[in-house]
Amino acid sequence: MTKEELFAPIREKYSDLQRALKGTDIERIKELTLEVHAMVHPAEISGRAEKTIADYVLDYMLSGNQNAIVPREDCNVDLHYAGTERVPLCWQFWHTYRIEDLVSNILMGNQNQIFNREWQGRIGASITDTGNALEFDEAVAFGKGINIAALYDYMFAVGKNTRRILEDLTLEQVQSMAPVEWVMRILEEGGVTTDFRSVWLLVYWGRLTGGGMILTPITDHHMMHLPPCLNHLPILE
Repeated sequence: MTKEELFAPIREKYSDLQRALKGTDIERIKELTLEVHAMVHPAEISGRAEKTIADYVLDYMLSGNQNAIVPREDCNVDLHYAGTERVPLCWQFWHTYRIEDLVSNILMGNQNQIFNREWQGRIGASITDTGNALEFDEAVAFGKGINIAALYDYMFAVGKNTRRILEDLTLEQVQSMAPVEWVMRILEEGGVTTDFRSVWLLVYWGRLTGGGMILTPITDHHMMHLPPCLNHLPILE
């Protein structure tokens, strides 16, 4: 499997999703959303038969490489508001799944996030937020404390839960923005910090419709963080 063979179907399906979200066929939107979500998450989460981009990176991490240093992402916009441009590999999964947990549950589902004190203890995380503002040495220290098996369990719980939310989407949810009080819950519950490199996420998410949340935090955000891992580690051809 080459990188292009892995990436091309995701890009194609994502383009289909973008087009669908401009219309009102909610069943088509849900179908494509679930397909793209499956393509950028470990196959076990959706029951997909083929390995995904996330599986390749996850397998490498689970083979004793949780603290391999990789570029944070390829998206220059986010890097303007980042504490570091290089992170341990496990940070990538913490970051993307914390964001998915916060956005899918609080902003899309208006329900409790999965993460809590029990999960924090199991994972061994020194933070409760997305890790956006961590400096390089802080990110390295964070990575050394992570229990990878517990982090995977959290990822699995988040991904499965998101799929349940997506299966019940309404057109109104897709076309609406989250109320301000839902957005502020994320700050109140420690999902972001008051550091400007973290709190800017609330401004960004607060401007998105449900469709926008599907396109970025729920799907394409994973594709901002996974490809740099493949490009800088001996995972694929």
